[in-house]
Amino acid sequence: MAQIFCRVLGSAQFPQVSWPPPRPAADSSSSAHVVRCRIRCSVSATSSNALTGSEARVIPWGCEIESLESASALQRWLSASGLPPQKLEIQRVDVGERGLVALNNIRKGEKLLFVPPSLVITADSEWSCPEVGNVLKKNSVPDWPLLATYLLSEASLMSSSRWNRYISALPRQPYSLLYWTPSELDTYLVASQIRARAIERITNVIGTYNDLKLRIFSKHPELFPEEVFNIDSFLWSFGILFSRLVRLPSMNGKVALVPWADMLNHSPQVETFLDYDKSSQGIFFMTDQSYQPGEQVFISYGKKSNGELLLSYGFVPKEGTNPNDSVELSLSLNKSDKCYKEKLEALRKHGLSTPQRFPLQITGWPVEMMAYSYLVVSPSNMSQHFEEMAAASSNGTALKMGIKNPELEEKALQFILDCCESSISKYSKFLEGGGTPDSGTFSAKQANRKSLLKKMATDLCTSERRILYRTQYILRRRLRDMRSGELRALTLFNGFRKLFKQ
Repeated sequence: MAQIFCRVLGSAQFPQVSWPPPRPAADSSSSAHVVRCRIRCSVSATSSNALTGSEARVIPWGCEIESLESASALQRWLSASGLPPQKLEIQRVDVGERGLVALNNIRKGEKLLFVPPSLVITADSEWSCPEVGNVLKKNSVPDWPLLATYLLSEASLMSSSRWNRYISALPRQPYSLLYWTPSELDTYLVASQIRARAIERITNVIGTYNDLKLRIFSKHPELFPEEVFNIDSFLWSFGILFSRLVRLPSMNGKVALVPWADMLNHSPQVETFLDYDKSSQGIFFMTDQSYQPGEQVFISYGKKSNGELLLSYGFVPKEGTNPNDSVELSLSLNKSDKCYKEKLEALRKHGLSTPQRFPLQITGWPVEMMAYSYLVVSPSNMSQHFEEMAAASSNGTALKMGIKNPELEEKALQFILDCCESSISKYSKFLEGGGTPDSGTFSAKQANRKSLLKKMATDLCTSERRILYRTQYILRRRLRDMRSGELRALTLFNGFRKLFKQ
């Protein structure tokens, strides 16, 4: 599956949309081109599918991701529209199903692609139906929902849109978690914290759609018919944005969809990414390794964990191949703690909550997690330090009080170990049981899809449990060393005491 590195969100969280757009009077001029902009496709308006987990999501545009025909048509259209001759071509590949492979020898440090801005989709792109774009801009719609609506508007016009070849080459049903049903999330990701991240993202997309529908779509039904602008189609368009939208540093951070470039697949072993080249006036990337003819060429989608790659892009790298892999461990205050309210208030003051998730890597864990654990296990006589611990949990600063309390450190490490082992048990239960498959009768295509989702979830959980096992080993060893040291000290003390008694 071809995707592109999303440099837009950093933590891969969906951008919160908080915009109180004005409520303009109806634009009498908007009817002038209604016939020209009339929707020409049919989409099932079952907007409840995303909420109920129905399998009836049918998007009439795009293609099956293994299809090369639409990708080849895209390549021909781009070449005819100004894309310069390339050293790459679209082929079926082992990693990603479709990808760009080298036609000639490519040197390390060579610049490739040079997609002109005229073939790039941004918030400033011209709309085939200008009235739709004018309504959104008058209501100050931010770039993300604006581009999501742009994709749907252009897709609905089919061959009347200049982007028809591009949209026809996009995947009809992405595998990103945004497009998994609630039943699939509950079945296959019951052990992983990525499930919660996926639910948060889906909730944000649905909230954004409902906001657009209330403020804009319902007021202009002739421009935004529900058979096209519904929650299912928005999940599709946002799925495309999350997997393909890039931020171009040399264009003042402008976000863009870059046709052709988004056929490049990801490799954890490369670090190159897309940018704008002012001298050639095109979108390019510079290779950080050489390629032989026939080899697939890769870029990086960023330093993301396997879970983040599944969340946005719909794939999981092979176990042990991603040096940036991590797993989130959830830590919580104990509600029976006499200082629960006081500790919670300190956390909230610094933008934290309970539970709070922290990333674990094979190389260790963040200092913020240790500070959080100190706060959790601290007794009431340390209340004067709660604020400092909460601050350190937020920004990773050193604890000024310089905790040198072996007993408190031991309790903090034991607390993390308990949470770690509890998480491991959930992963083991899923991996040993394989997840309970959804009940019902499925077509061969649906069965194949569920089989693929299960495999990706199994690969993800296997890699995440591997990190948890490593963390468990380190914690047990550190606790053992601490306790054996205390035992030696106690034995030595008792020996001196007996000596002086003689």
